[in-house]
Amino acid sequence: MAFGFPTIDLVTALLIAAAAGLMRGFAGVGSGMLMAPFFAVIFGPIHTVVIIITMEIVVTAQLLPSVRKHIDWGVVGGMGATAAIFMPFGTWLLVSLDPTLIARGIAVVVLVFSMILLTGWRYHGPKRLPATLGVGALSGLLMGSTSLGNPPVMVYLLSSQDRAEVNRANFTGYFAITLMTLFVLMFLQGLVVWRPVQLAAILLVPFMTGAWIGSRLFRKSSEALYRRVALGLLLCAGLYGLLRP
Repeated sequence: MAFGFPTIDLVTALLIAAAAGLMRGFAGVGSGMLMAPFFAVIFGPIHTVVIIITMEIVVTAQLLPSVRKHIDWGVVGGMGATAAIFMPFGTWLLVSLDPTLIARGIAVVVLVFSMILLTGWRYHGPKRLPATLGVGALSGLLMGSTSLGNPPVMVYLLSSQDRAEVNRANFTGYFAITLMTLFVLMFLQGLVVWRPVQLAAILLVPFMTGAWIGSRLFRKSSEALYRRVALGLLLCAGLYGLLRP
């Protein structure tokens, strides 16, 4: 036993954090979706949200300087502001619903959005303001309740014709806004306590290492590889969370 958890659980969490960091550095998104189904089982839903948010804030700060010139702040800013408004409703769901229901819900969210993207569907029109704000609202609800605010944003941005480097940068800029907002909101509600922050600090080592490696692999990748890796990992995570005993 270590930190109140079986050693095998912590070793598993460290390996998952490394894989999620690799994905975050490579794709710019999806690490929370990869970690959440597993961490919800190991640490519980509420601790999982705090752990993931804490880790994502640190890695976002690590990646932001290298991608900021590609960020479309007109789209990212509108989505981020709307998501921040809707986050309190999501945190209310987090503390009000059954933990098992939330854990299953996380897996369903991951699986549904992964399958949508795997169909190859793309949106060819402009990013209109109503759609952008709607995506931000849905993302805020999901982020506050499950830490998984990225699925609707992934569908919206990855379905467009933007280059991989632009999508990756927009993901990073969006989470720079929303992650800090959610962390402050959860802190004010007393949900940020020492135990999950301590666990996040431990898991940050493999997570940041993976992100560093992933960011360098991205520079050598193709558009097709970028999408296959991101969507394949998300699909596996969703299936695990949904089918586990």
